[in-house]
Amino acid sequence: MNDQRKAPQAKMPDMRRPGGGGGGPMGARVNREKPKNTLQTLGRLLKYIGKSKLLVIALVCIMAIVTVSDLAGPALQGAAINTIKVAEDGSLSVDLDTMFLCLGAMGVLFLISAGLGLAQGIIAAKLSQNTVYMMRNDLFKKISKLPIKYTDTHKHGDIMSRMTNDVENVSNAVSQSIASLISSILTLIGAFTMMVYYSWVMALIACITIPMTIAISTNLAKFMRKYFVKRQKLVGALNGQVEEMVTSYKTVVAYGKEGKAIEDFGVTSGELKKSSILARVWGSIMGPCMNFLGNFQYVLIAAFGGFFVLNPNPLVPSLMLGDIHSMLQYSKKFTRPVNEIANQYASILTALAGAERIFEIMDSADEIDEGTVEVHVSEIEGNIRFENIDFAYEEGEPVLKGLDLWLKKGQKIAIVGATGSGKTTVVNLLTRFYEVDGGVITIDGRDITTIPKETLRRSIAIVLQDTVLFSDTIRANIKYGRLEASDEEMRAAAALAKADTFIERLPDGYDTMLAESGSNLSQGQRQLLSIARAVLADPKILILDEATSSVDTRTEMHIQQAMVALMENRTSLIIAHRLSTIRDADKIVVIKDGRVAEAGSHEELLALGGEYHKLYSNQFAGIAT
Repeated sequence: MNDQRKAPQAKMPDMRRPGGGGGGPMGARVNREKPKNTLQTLGRLLKYIGKSKLLVIALVCIMAIVTVSDLAGPALQGAAINTIKVAEDGSLSVDLDTMFLCLGAMGVLFLISAGLGLAQGIIAAKLSQNTVYMMRNDLFKKISKLPIKYTDTHKHGDIMSRMTNDVENVSNAVSQSIASLISSILTLIGAFTMMVYYSWVMALIACITIPMTIAISTNLAKFMRKYFVKRQKLVGALNGQVEEMVTSYKTVVAYGKEGKAIEDFGVTSGELKKSSILARVWGSIMGPCMNFLGNFQYVLIAAFGGFFVLNPNPLVPSLMLGDIHSMLQYSKKFTRPVNEIANQYASILTALAGAERIFEIMDSADEIDEGTVEVHVSEIEGNIRFENIDFAYEEGEPVLKGLDLWLKKGQKIAIVGATGSGKTTVVNLLTRFYEVDGGVITIDGRDITTIPKETLRRSIAIVLQDTVLFSDTIRANIKYGRLEASDEEMRAAAALAKADTFIERLPDGYDTMLAESGSNLSQGQRQLLSIARAVLADPKILILDEATSSVDTRTEMHIQQAMVALMENRTSLIIAHRLSTIRDADKIVVIKDGRVAEAGSHEELLALGGEYHKLYSNQFAGIAT
């Protein structure tokens, strides 16, 4: 029985379904948020890149050598052209020694550039992978520290998209753009320096296009960026729909909602297509604009250069034809970095949009753990008390209202109630998946907020209706609750859970590999493994959250036998839908409207004729007892 509540961004999933949740095939929509600070995102991204200092230094050094070689080319070309001289009588003379020297030097430079270009590619790839390696690890560590509420209120597919798509976009941008950006900066400085060397007047003329370049690129960037941010959000939403469609496929098919799922997917996919087209179109506009300005600058250099060659003056006294050729080449090199950045602007924006989404998770608050009391799991006895507990998932929509509940050490307490009454919420609060709004929960007289969460949760084992098994061996799944346990202890736990019989019949026994979520086992077998895991964890407090509601009666009998052994000498909190499974509980608590309505044994509550009697009568109406 799930508590019915709303969540800020997506339907709150049941705590018994790890991995479920968040808008999926039934119509996810994307929030349209304003773009955040580009410079701040870029700064944080550069910090990650800067952690690989040696690679950055090596890349800068290589790019500096490549840039110098590249910039030397036009000077050598100009010098080679200037070896051709025209005498006053119209005859030509060529200084062949100087020309061959210039041509030979150019050949050597080209070979050096080719070799260093290969080294540059290798270093850029290493730098890219180092950067995303650190970023991906930090993101995963952050996700592991997020409060349960975060994963309950965010689409799981979108979180996965940030780990995969967004990180990959950052990787592509770093590997493709970082070397280009370094080269561009060095080339801009070097080309301008060489232009000043030949003629400061011509250099100033070449700078006429810079204000136009800055104005166009800045305004286009502001306009374009929103489309790239929106596209990344839509990619996350689409992944969320696919993830939920796959995990909920049986339900979708059972209700004949394939058409609706396809329709909703088509809506989001269509929005993604439109956003991608707009992002690509506006991203591609930058390149032609920069090319036009570069060509315009080229024309200016050629026109003014030709004029000054034919009409020498004090400001430009002695320009030669080879010098103009070199100036034209340097003007191309001066504008080429801007064009390269413009052509890569789409991938850079995509990477920044992805980095923003990654940093959004990293900036989220960690799960709070103010536990300071030094207490070992072995010291916990299992006396639990809920005192005047108030709690709401959404402000103004309380789920628990002044709830009081007391469990003594070794007691078996069953909690029943109608759907949405707050049964599972009690478990959420005891395990501190959520924090109470009012009141206090104590274990052995200690406020649970003073107990470190690791200690608190290690003292509690939960057996859920929907078992959680990993794609690993049966041995690893049973030992998940206590990795240091020996094989003998593991086998004893499996025997106590009545799971050893079916395990030993499997071809590989305890080394049998489980498929995803244990899908190659029956529901009952998965449940027995879950119980074996709880037995091996040896908890002081046991929570059974509708652990038998999804199995047949015969399997339920085997599971009940296993759970009786599991509950021995442990404080047990049983949330049940089938009232027949809790008749032997020490106390049955009925929750209604967020409060304890009744409490007592099965016979006492039936005799009372209240809420429990109604639940029991409704469940067994028409069945002879």
